[in-house]
Amino acid sequence: MDDEISVDTVHELLEDGAESELRIVDIRDEHSFDRGHIPGSENLPFHELPTRIESLAGADRVVTVCPHGKASVQAARLIKSYAGSADARVESMAGGLEEWAETYELVATEETGTSDPETPF
Repeated sequence: MDDEISVDTVHELLEDGAESELRIVDIRDEHSFDRGHIPGSENLPFHELPTRIESLAGADRVVTVCPHGKASVQAARLIKSYAGSADARVESMAGGLEEWAETYELVATEETGTSDPETPF
């Protein structure tokens, strides 16, 4: 893992159009992700990370996110240890989705039918 990144910096990167070089990896389970997530993020549950980590090969920058910014540190370390992402900048979002939701909007996956992305954890 290279470092932690603030919620505000992640938001700025998204606002500046850095999506093409930034991959935000939400490590929660699929149901939690569907209830509310950062726009443009992808779901890669922590328990599936060892078998799906190759999907991150060649990424320039990866930011891992979780509810409180703790488990995402472990996920970032695991991703950074993978040979296919050795050249990538890998960071964990400090404060997690709880801090993100205090200032910025989460989006829900349409299929959930859930109208309250305020409680995605």
